[in-house]
Amino acid sequence: MSETWIRVCPTSELLPGECKVAWDGDTAILVVNYDGDFYALEDRCSHEDFELSAGSFDGADATIECVLHGSKFDVRDGSALNPPAYAPVIRFPVKVEDDAVWTRDDRD
Repeated sequence: MSETWIRVCPTSELLPGECKVAWDGDTAILVVNYDGDFYALEDRCSHEDFELSAGSFDGADATIECVLHGSKFDVRDGSALNPPAYAPVIRFPVKVEDDAVWTRDDRD
């Protein structure tokens, strides 16, 4: 578990509808801006070990689609919305401080 927050970027560089990948050690974390709110998910499809960041983030309906098999996930809570993925994606905490977006892998 990381106690250290990882600076993703200035808030001005992550506009609504955009996403960025940050690294906390070996963990890739996908950070998205959905309508001015920031969310962080493990950059890994729960169905296959494939980067969600390779897919498209739909800023209108708060989903990210895995390009490998088409599974969509709600970026707000990580839930899987259609098969072949059934398990949610791991979520991570996000904070905005000093005009920057921060996240961390808080798993034990």
